Amino acid sequence: MDHLDAGQRNALASLQNIVHADEDVAISVLDSVGWDVQHAVDLLFGHSAPPPPPTTTMQEFEIDDSDVRPLPPRSPSVYQLVARPLFAVFAVPLHVLSNIFRFIFGLLRIPVPQFRFTNLSFYTPRPRRSFGGPDRWVRELEEETGAVSISTGRTTAFETAAAGPSTLTARSRLADDTKVLPDFTLGSYDEALRTCEREARIGCIVLVSEEHDDVPDFKRSTLTNAEFVRILYDNNVVVWGGDVRDQEAYSAAEKLQATTYPFVAFVALQPRRNPSSSSRPSANPSPALTVLSRHQGPSSGPTSPSTLSSHLTTQLLPRVTPFLTRIQAQNAARERDRVLRSEQDAAFHATAARDRARIESKMAAEREAAERARAEEVEAELQRQHQLSLEHLKQTRLSWRRFIRRALTSSSLPASSGGLRIAIRLPTGQRIIHTFTPTQSLTSLYAFVGAQLVPSSLPPSEDPTTSPAGDAWDSANLELCLEKQISSAPEWWGFQLVSAYPRKEIHWMPGTQLGDVDVLKGGSQLVVELTGGARETAVGNGDDGYETESDEE
Repeated sequence: MDHLDAGQRNALASLQNIVHADEDVAISVLDSVGWDVQHAVDLLFGHSAPPPPPTTTMQEFEIDDSDVRPLPPRSPSVYQLVARPLFAVFAVPLHVLSNIFRFIFGLLRIPVPQFRFTNLSFYTPRPRRSFGGPDRWVRELEEETGAVSISTGRTTAFETAAAGPSTLTARSRLADDTKVLPDFTLGSYDEALRTCEREARIGCIVLVSEEHDDVPDFKRSTLTNAEFVRILYDNNVVVWGGDVRDQEAYSAAEKLQATTYPFVAFVALQPRRNPSSSSRPSANPSPALTVLSRHQGPSSGPTSPSTLSSHLTTQLLPRVTPFLTRIQAQNAARERDRVLRSEQDAAFHATAARDRARIESKMAAEREAAERARAEEVEAELQRQHQLSLEHLKQTRLSWRRFIRRALTSSSLPASSGGLRIAIRLPTGQRIIHTFTPTQSLTSLYAFVGAQLVPSSLPPSEDPTTSPAGDAWDSANLELCLEKQISSAPEWWGFQLVSAYPRKEIHWMPGTQLGDVDVLKGGSQLVVELTGGARETAVGNGDDGYETESDEE
C-alpha cells in the first residue's frame, strides 16, 4: 500500500467502506478500472451503468378517447403463478455462480457474454396495465397515505399563516400535523432523466409493485418521512416514481435492472470514464448520466428513511454536489453569455438600423439637393437662352427698323387731302401726325411706327442700305419683303397699335389695306403700346422728313 498515492488511498478506503472487500482484492479491482470507485462497485455487484436516454423527438397526437373503455384484466395463468416463481428460485445458484465468474473475468479483463439466467429475478410482476402512468400513481399515493406534495403543503401553510397570527405556528403545524410527499415529476421517465441532465440535478427514481408485501409500509414510512422528504426538497432532487404494472415504470425497471421492490435509485451527471483507455484519458470528457446507487428491499432495511437519509447526507451529496455545482455554474455562465450575446445582437441590429436610416436620410437629402441644383442649372440655362433669344430678336428688330426708316425716308410722299390723317402717340409721349393713302396696308403703318422707335443715338445717315435678310428691295416690294420676315406679329413688331377712343386694338394682318379698317376710316388717333418686354426708348428728332404736330403749328 506504500506505493499508492493519496488519491488512490482515498479510492481504496471508499471502496472498502462500501463492499468490505479484502485490501488486495480491492486494489486489483480498482487498478483494473482505472481507480474509479463507481465502476469498481458496479463490477463487484455485477451491475453496469444504463445507457444514456435516447434523444429521439416525440410528437404528440390529439386522440379522442372519450369512448374508450379499459379492457378487463385477465386472470393470471398457472405458469405465471407457480412455474415462473419456482424457476426463479432454482436459478439462484446459477445467478450466484454467474456473478462469481463475472468478477473473476473482470479482474482478468476478459469479456464475459450475457447469459439468460443472469437476468432472472426473484419476483416477476403481473402483466402491465394498459392505462395509467406517473400522474395516476401519484394521485393513488396521495389518497393511500393521506399526504400532500411538500411544495403544495408549504404553500397552503404560508397562505394560512397570512390569515393567521403567526408564521411560526403555521410552520409547526406543517411539520407536526401534515404528512408530506416528495415533489414527484409527472412526466415520463425519459423526461425526468433529461431534466437531470439538462439542469445538472440529482434524480431519485422510486419503483414499487402493489403485489409486494413491503410496498405499503414503504409508502407510509419512507415516502412520507419528513426528514427524507426535506433532504430531497432542500437539495432540489428530481423525484420520479411509478408502479411497475404501468408501462413507463416497467420500462424504467428494465433499464435500472430492478430485482425486488420497493426500489430506489439515485442518478446524476458524472465525468465520463472509459476503463479500456484509462492510460489515455480524454482532455475534457463530457459528463454522462450515471446510476449512483441502488436500494431495494423492505423499508426496515435498505429502503428505510434513516438509511436513505444517511446515504444522501454522508456519501452521495458530498461526492456529487461539487461536480453538479460546477456544471450548473458553467450552464449559468453559458446562459448569461447567450443572453449577453442576444442583447448585444439586438443592440447591434438596432444601431445598424439607426445608422442605415441616418445614411438613407442623408443620401435622400443629397439626392434632393443634387436634383434641386440640376433644376436650377436647367432653369438658369433656359433663362440664358431666353435672354439670348430676346437680345437676338431685339438686334434683328432694330436692324429692320433702321432699314425701314431709310426706305420710308427715300420713298415718302407728300401729304394729300385725300389721304388718311393719323395721329400717333409714341411711348415717350411724343405725338406724330402722318397721312397715309387708303390703299396702303397695315404693314406700311406698322413699319412707319417701328421706324419712329429707333433710338435717337443712331442717326439716319448710318442706317443700312440693304435689308438684314439680304433681299433686293425697292419701294414697291418693301411690304412684301417685310411680310416674308414676320412670323409672329406681336413678338416681331414689339408693339401694338390701339385706337385712343373708343379703345380698340388694331391687329396686324398681312395684305390688309388701311381703308378697309373701320377704326382708321376718316383718320384716327392711335397709341403705341410696347409688348414682350420691348421697352426701347423711341425719341423723334423732327429731322427725319415726317410731318409732326409742331410742324403744322
